[in-house]
Formats: sequence, structure tokens, C-alpha cells
Amino acid sequence: MVNTSTTLAQAVSQAHRLGLARIDAQLLLLHALGRPDAGRAWLLAHDTDALPLPTLAAFLALCQRRAAGEPVAYLTGRKEFYGLALQVDARVLDPRPDTETLVDWALQVLEPVTAPRVIDLGTGSGAIALALQHQRPDAQVLAVDASAQALDVARANAGRLGLPVRFATGDWLAGLEDSAVFDTIVSNPPYIAADDPHLAALTHEPLNALASGADGLDDIRTISGQSISHLVPGGWLLLEHGWDQAEAVQALLRQAGFNQVQSRTDLAGHARCTGGRRPPAP
Repeated sequence: MVNTSTTLAQAVSQAHRLGLARIDAQLLLLHALGRPDAGRAWLLAHDTDALPLPTLAAFLALCQRRAAGEPVAYLTGRKEFYGLALQVDARVLDPRPDTETLVDWALQVLEPVTAPRVIDLGTGSGAIALALQHQRPDAQVLAVDASAQALDVARANAGRLGLPVRFATGDWLAGLEDSAVFDTIVSNPPYIAADDPHLAALTHEPLNALASGADGLDDIRTISGQSISHLVPGGWLLLEHGWDQAEAVQALLRQAGFNQVQSRTDLAGHARCTGGRRPPAP
């Protein structure tokens, strides 16, 4: 009898022939097997196991969708960010590993502050706010988004993780009372130019979380202009932006009255985050 069964290793090879990165194929295979937490090492240890035909069919269907550009996080419904397992879908942006740079920086500037007040603007899945709350249980974290659908995702993540982040619907800082002040404001806002050809590859993600005017800086202009009055003296505004926008964002922060303006690099060595400090009181 001819053995026509497909092994786990052969299934990953089929996915590779469809153009998938190996890690994407492995994550999708673990999902199809109903073992999302087993880990890639488990796949390697079981690479000669036979894959049931229904599971193979489900896996290859997922691979076709991934090859068409749909993010792995949307296909599996989950994404790990800063050690937290988040549930994500097409209502929110797929959290990127580079955004962990912003969390690292925020934790650094908050380190000397007791019970810090933090606001995350454009929270999406809640990734940044939840990571900060998890690392700083004493913090008072408020997460804001203009999308009620995104806030539904973020609230569900907070509830499942048992993290007491507060949520509010709002257009950046516009809806806050004048007296609301924070030790740190963080944001990963939209920063892609509206006519950027790369948007064509991101059609599965919400456009309003990606594009921001002709030069991609409209929302960063708004946030930098609103923020200084909502920071305590010495408080920081920290922003994620495009790999080639650091100089422009630094100029916007200086224009808004921030000092100690500087940038931080991402995993690829690009200046991915820029921040500035409200001058301390004289």
C-alpha cells in the first residue's frame, strides 16, 4: 500500500512553496492542529507525524489567505506582544514587534515615578496600554481610541488578562478635561502617507489606523500640539512613527515646546520612536 499521508514537515514545505515564511507556516500549522501554545519546538519534535486530511485542508486554506496578504494574527485570532497573548482581528491593527521599543522607552521614563498616570492614544488592541499596566501594576493607565470597535477588542483583552486599564472613546486628547494631566503620553498613531504604495499590501488592516494625510504626519501634528498641556512638568510624550520620519517628528515636538527631543531605534536599527519632555517648572 502506498502511503499518501502528509507529515507536519511536508505541510510546512507546501506552505513555503506558496510563498509563506517558515515562521508563518509554523504558527498557522499549530493553529490548525489546535495546539497554538505548543510552540515551534513541538513541531520540530513531531515533524514526521501524519497530518489528518481535514487538518491539512484547513491548514492549506489558511496558507492561501496568508499568501494573499492577510496577517497571521487575524488568521489565528491571537498575537503575542510584550509577553502578553492578545486576541486580535480585523477591527484593530496587527501589533508589530517594533512597537515594543515604545513600551521599553515608556517603562524607562516611568521608572522613577510612583503610581504614574499614563495615557495611550489610539490604543487599538490595547497592546501598549496593557503591556505598561502589566509591567507597572501601580500605574493608572487610560487607553483612548476613536473606534468603538477597537475599544471592544481592547476591553476584551484587558478583561481576559485581568488588567485594570481604563478605556475611553476619543479623538486623541480632544475630549479630555483641561485639568487631565499625565506623567507620560504614548501613542502609535497612523503615520503612512495617504498615497503610499505600500498601503496596497495592507488592505486587510483598518485604513484609519494606518494612513494620516499627504505626508503621514497629520495625526502626529495633532497629538504633539495637544500634548504639552496634558503633561506634568517634566512629563514625556513618546511617539512611534515611520522609519524615515524621525527628523520631521523631532521638528514637530520642538515646535510644540518640548525639550530633550530624541529618537530610539527599532529591531532593524531604524529610528522608529521619537519623544520629548515638557520642560520642568522653573
